[in-house]
Amino acid sequence: MTNFNAITGKALRNLRKKTGKTQETLAFDAGLDRTYISMLELGQCSPTLATLFALCNALDISLIELAIEIERGLYQEKQEKE
Repeated sequence: MTNFNAITGKALRNLRKKTGKTQETLAFDAGLDRTYISMLELGQCSPTLATLFALCNALDISLIELAIEIERGLYQEKQEKE
């Protein structure tokens, strides 16, 4: 079974690092707590749609760009299982 939270977290971490932001600056820019960002990146919780929009806004990306990164992760996981 696919671990959607882990794949979403990995995509979020990759996008955050591309922008050069720390978890703390991303959290501040998105109006979230830094520990929550950490939990998201570790796949320990599921973000709401409102949270995803806040994160995308803070990362200056569209929700579609985040979805593409998640899809890539899902595809890679599928390929590794085959």
